[in-house]
This record gives sequence, C-alpha cells and structure tokens, in this order.
Amino acid sequence: MKIGIGNDHRGYALKEILKNFLQDKGYEVIDYGSEGTNSVDYPDYAIPLAEDVANGKIERGILICNTGIGMSIAANKVKGAFAALVYNLELASYSRLHNNSNIITLGAAYISPENAKKYAEIWLKAPFEGGRHKRRFDKIRNYETQKTN
Repeated sequence: MKIGIGNDHRGYALKEILKNFLQDKGYEVIDYGSEGTNSVDYPDYAIPLAEDVANGKIERGILICNTGIGMSIAANKVKGAFAALVYNLELASYSRLHNNSNIITLGAAYISPENAKKYAEIWLKAPFEGGRHKRRFDKIRNYETQKTN
C-alpha cells in the first residue's frame, strides 16, 4: 500500500518516527514534508497530500500537526478527501470501519509516538464495513459531488 505522510513544524518529529515505522512494516511511504522544525503553514502540506489521496496517486494519508485539527480542516476541503482526527484506538478503527476515512490526522502534542504507531497500524488494517455505513458515506459523497461552489 502506498501511503502519504505530511506534517508541519510541530509534527516533524512524530512524522519521522511514523515514516520509519511504516517503512519497516513494508508500506511504501511518500513524504510530503515538511523537512524540519522551522515554522511552516500546514495547508501547504495537507492540501497536496489530500489531492493525491483523492485522485488515487496514493491510497491513504497521514497528516500531523500540533493538534491534528488544522490538518483535518485543510484536508477536508479537498473533494474526495475524508480526513478523521484520531486520538485513541477506537477512533482509529471506527474512522475506517464506519466512516471510510482515507486520511487520518494526528496531534503530535497530545499522543505518544507509541500510540501514534498503534493508531496508524489499526487504521491501515481496518476495512470499511459498508452496509448502513455505506449509505451514510454515500450521502456525504453525493452532497460533495452536487456542490458546485
């Protein structure tokens, strides 16, 4: 599976840890930056990654900033990107099982590297359950495709 990973300055250290972890697990990881701890603007990293997930260039994405909130907001502006803020094991699982997320966002200031690894692994392995969840997801997708503004 090809995974994109991106960060702002506050998420750099966690991104490096997760990138190495995922590569060791056999995932192909594309690094969308940033390249260090100098202050940068999170939309500059969230939007290109989300576009590549939405257009199928990569299968999934992980975005990291201080809280995970900014990355989530920015990524969700991209048509076809479904980003979920994850901060525990249940949300990591449900964001795929019930919500069909194709991107997760993590808050580097609020989760440990060990937990981030667990969340990423659970999320990457979880399928979308479909059923009643597909009906709900399809309503979101239909709304998104009908909007022209």
